[in-house]
Amino acid sequence: MENETPESEVTEETTEQQTPVEAETATSEDATAESMTVSSGVPELTLGSGLATETEEEDVVKPEPVIRGKLDKHGVAMGTGRRKTAVARVRIKAGSGNLTINGVGLNDHLKVERDRQMVEAPLKATDTYGKVDVWVRVSGGGTTGQTGAIVLGIARALEAYNNQLHEALSAGRFLTRDSRMVERKKFGFKKARKSFQFSKR
Repeated sequence: MENETPESEVTEETTEQQTPVEAETATSEDATAESMTVSSGVPELTLGSGLATETEEEDVVKPEPVIRGKLDKHGVAMGTGRRKTAVARVRIKAGSGNLTINGVGLNDHLKVERDRQMVEAPLKATDTYGKVDVWVRVSGGGTTGQTGAIVLGIARALEAYNNQLHEALSAGRFLTRDSRMVERKKFGFKKARKSFQFSKR
């Protein structure tokens, strides 16, 4: 019975010995603690942190607007507008607010109130209504096409008359060319897409 060890010594030896898994976890915890202490000195960038980056500091250079109208030596601004098959050639000069279309007044040429309001819209948006004289020669198309062509022509002429009006005209979408056209008729069809009536018997 001399070889037997007391129970107190056995318990102390077993508690001091660690399994390999426990040793690995202990070393990993120590490594993470060290990394946290090292990285704590560097501020972390998060969304909405307020720290500016290099990309935020770069200034965006806006391109110069393309002015499609022309200004002659007499101070008359010219612009051409198109819509569907209508073409309008517009001339603008400082004056008292006269608006002439094909030699007649606005009310005589355009009978619909909505069309007249559309023609006056770019002048009112740029605060030049009643301050410039407008001469228009328009041909082709119907009333809707001619109205759209006149609006685009007036907007381009105003831009050439004073390039500072570009922002207001662009915001009102007066400088946008509406490129929609009538779709051509196809052979074998009644119209562009409508087919003839089909009879099975």
